[in-house]
Amino acid sequence: MSKTLKVGLIGYGFAGSVFHAPVITSVPGLALTKVVERRSDKSKERYPWVEVVKSAEELYADETIDLVVVTTPSTDHYDFVKDALLAGKHVVVEKPFTPSSAEADELIALAKKQGKVLTVFHNRRFDGDFLTICELLRQELLGDVMEAEFHWDGFAPVLKSTNWREGSEPGTGVWYDLGVHLLDQALRLFGVPATIAADIRKQRGGEAHDYFDVTLGYGTGLKVRLKSSKFVRESFPRYALHGAKGSFVKYGIDPQEAALIAGAQPSAVRNWGKEPKELWGKINTSLGGLRAEGVIETIPGSYVDYYRNVMEHINGQAELEVKPEEARLAIQLIELALQSSKEGRALPVTFAETAPIA
Repeated sequence: MSKTLKVGLIGYGFAGSVFHAPVITSVPGLALTKVVERRSDKSKERYPWVEVVKSAEELYADETIDLVVVTTPSTDHYDFVKDALLAGKHVVVEKPFTPSSAEADELIALAKKQGKVLTVFHNRRFDGDFLTICELLRQELLGDVMEAEFHWDGFAPVLKSTNWREGSEPGTGVWYDLGVHLLDQALRLFGVPATIAADIRKQRGGEAHDYFDVTLGYGTGLKVRLKSSKFVRESFPRYALHGAKGSFVKYGIDPQEAALIAGAQPSAVRNWGKEPKELWGKINTSLGGLRAEGVIETIPGSYVDYYRNVMEHINGQAELEVKPEEARLAIQLIELALQSSKEGRALPVTFAETAPIA
């Protein structure tokens, strides 16, 4: 029988309160037990049964805690993950994994030495639009994809926020914050590229970069462009893929984030993650020699599936969906892109190959 895993959450800011706690408490077999909050007891308002502790050390010292979830700023991920592993805990850490691939390598080696599970919260693999694209490629509905463009744009031309993401420490800025999601998706779909060419900038006068335009080149002729800007008032498609048989274009963003921000509990919402028809992606392709044009119903997204997979893997029932080595690859590409942008040239990618799903 599966063991119920007791979970300790470090941090109850935006990520901890919006993305992690509601999803964890929607998975039968996971029991949110302790929350580290240094200056408040907010988690008890929604989860009155949890015990609030004021330091991570108190959490590590609890021998009944099986899984520690780190939702601190990414600048602190290395220390918290290392200490949790040394305390004998399995660990989920928010993305990005770490500010540097060298730190990621150390943590992966430590997890193996300790015999503990280490994984990164790449929840965007569980967005409905991405799951739909995965299925389109599995069924070869677009043929060999030769061009793809992923956007994460917005309109915020004046820098107002003063949180850690806009600071100057390693691991800050939009390329780490949002770019890591798009990189993880590109790696999942197409594998490791042959080259990377990046333009990463500070457009609003802040300390951290707030714009990126990154192109991944593949030996097959495929080109994947990843882009984010704070000066986009009229949205581009979120995803656009073009192949030998046809194209798929998708606007809008997965509805799970907005629902979670509004306070919804995944386990209490019927048809969780289901997207309205007006946001379904458009396809123009060939089927059996016939031209087909229309919309593709978006597969419902489910961040719950991420945590269910972690639980099942710890219990020896499933392969781990987000492997730390995959998350480390994304950090390596982030570092290489920053070098490419600084040097103003495309750079070769020499990392170990991973198998794409396409």
